[in-house]
Amino acid sequence: MMRKTRFGIFMPPWNSPPTQNITTSLQRNLETIQWIDALGYDEAWVGEHHSAGSEIIADPMIFLAHAAALTRSIRLGTGIVPLPYHNPYHVAERMILMDHLLRGRFMAGFGPGGLPSDATMFGLDPRELRPALDHDLGVLMKLLTSTDPVSVKTARYTLHEAFCQLAPHSDPLFDVCVAATRSEAGPRIAGRHGLGLLSTGVISPREGMPAPPLHWDVYAQEARAHGHVPDPARWRLVVNVHVAETREQAVADLRHGFDHFCDYTQKTIAMPAITAQGDSFEERIAWMNEGGIGVIGTPDDAIAFLTRLAARAGDFGCILMLAHDWANREATLRHYELFARHVIPRFQPSYRRLMMAEARAQASHSADLVTNSAAINAWLPPSEQLPAGA
Repeated sequence: MMRKTRFGIFMPPWNSPPTQNITTSLQRNLETIQWIDALGYDEAWVGEHHSAGSEIIADPMIFLAHAAALTRSIRLGTGIVPLPYHNPYHVAERMILMDHLLRGRFMAGFGPGGLPSDATMFGLDPRELRPALDHDLGVLMKLLTSTDPVSVKTARYTLHEAFCQLAPHSDPLFDVCVAATRSEAGPRIAGRHGLGLLSTGVISPREGMPAPPLHWDVYAQEARAHGHVPDPARWRLVVNVHVAETREQAVADLRHGFDHFCDYTQKTIAMPAITAQGDSFEERIAWMNEGGIGVIGTPDDAIAFLTRLAARAGDFGCILMLAHDWANREATLRHYELFARHVIPRFQPSYRRLMMAEARAQASHSADLVTNSAAINAWLPPSEQLPAGA
């Protein structure tokens, strides 16, 4: 039986350019989550950043607590909290509170922190962040899952016989994931602690491009080595997608803001895993479409892209589209609607059944028409009889 693939968004957010009104940008981010909730998307992940001008949510838990009151069923996750920036105790307590407030709709995502400009402000060396994440996740998971007092002292924080006075609302715990971009650090840390995996870097179904199976293989091996069972349903893949009714319209939509996005990755943030290629608009579109790292086109193009990706990645649980300001507001909302109506159903169990139901009805259509016409004629006077098979 085909398993239901979940769909959602990964919202850093890319509110670019930074010259736009920040208050209305945040409102637009909230409305995006409300819109995809109404369209039936499963998840929305929101990031934490402190510099660089375009990624403007400093505390995703505050933002998601507000979004929770405006939505009905979508699950909401921190994508991600850079744990080395924080005291794990404060993070654990706030997440337990979030889990209660959201009645089980909360998800937690962690990473080392993506922007070097963030780490610099906090006096942290980027080379220390991944080992710090590994250590701090061990502390955090003890606080979330045990009442045993935790005592630990690092250069960044001290805990003395600490424990959380509330247990999570979710039984036994809300979903906890670790983000990964291009290196093996994220999959190894996630596997070591028995957590889910959130592959946020540029991935592609094309041979020779960054390979998502690398993340899963490393993650599964590390999980088993530490006594955990790797669950593909907890593996999420972030992809680059924008769809419109035609390929030409999809490309035209991106003239609104795609260059701002590419400039941001090339000139502002120092994140090699997501640096755009090309100088002109046309070269950048080709980098996305012809390079195989995303799709800008029709819903059918998106289906083909995701089908190739699934064939290469193997079993996984969720596809998250990168949320962005590539297109204007109207085109962006239309993109989410078209994707929900025409792309998502192709990856759900009901699709095969619906196609079977249609095929069966078509195969018996002629015979059924004759039988049904005869049944109706049995109750009609001779002057109103239907032609046989009408």
